[in-house]
Amino acid sequence: MPQIFKIGSYWVYFWTNENKPLEPIHVHVSEGSPVPNATKIWITSSGKCYLDNNNSHISKVVLRNIMRIIEARSNEIINKWVKYFGSISYYC
Repeated sequence: MPQIFKIGSYWVYFWTNENKPLEPIHVHVSEGSPVPNATKIWITSSGKCYLDNNNSHISKVVLRNIMRIIEARSNEIINKWVKYFGSISYYC
């Protein structure tokens, strides 16, 4: 799993196998090391976040702060996605 960055004890990362065809750009978030079925957040074409699920059961306050950081660093995430996967599409 390519780790993008950490926010305290939370990892923000991609899965290396993101299906074929490649899913639209998104990140997974979990406390500690990556786990299957972690919280999934789509990155929109405007750099905003759209919560797909909160399977990691991150508290609303913490998740809101994590999503703000992801939005602030969306260009970095987009660049890393393209570098890693070679192409990009957006959920919306």
